[in-house]
Amino acid sequence: MAAGKSVVGRSFASRHGLPYVDTDQLVVDEHGPIPEIFASHSEAYFRQVEARAVAAALDSPVRSVVSLGGGAVLDGGTQTLLQDATVVFLDTDLATVLPRISRSGHRPLLAGDPVARWSALAQARRPLYESLADIVIDTRGLAVPEVVERITAALEEGEPNAR
Repeated sequence: MAAGKSVVGRSFASRHGLPYVDTDQLVVDEHGPIPEIFASHSEAYFRQVEARAVAAALDSPVRSVVSLGGGAVLDGGTQTLLQDATVVFLDTDLATVLPRISRSGHRPLLAGDPVARWSALAQARRPLYESLADIVIDTRGLAVPEVVERITAALEEGEPNAR
């Protein structure tokens, strides 16, 4: 969450002339704002809707860049689908994301103490992200173009788990 998936994904797609799909945006387009989904239904309902959006995005016959929400990988079906995709994990830390989460009031999973919640989510999800990733990019201190360049280089070199 707040690792820069959307901005990096858009930039990478633009640089390489690929379509860009943000699964959170697909959910919003069909069901409304994510905080309202959480409030009106539940996180479990959101995860079901999210899993369907991810499956649709990954099922496209067109090669594209797909940005997943931070919790999308919690779904077993999504994990299975990602086995046939090249997965990039944008590794980061609290110091990097703190300015982003501090200005964002629309993240239901960060309600209460955003710092503690982000830290707990990151710690719990990290092993899953690492196990699914073909490429891991440490984004700490990097600008978006630098992150895009590192992803591009890792893909060109065919290096699984490049850092």
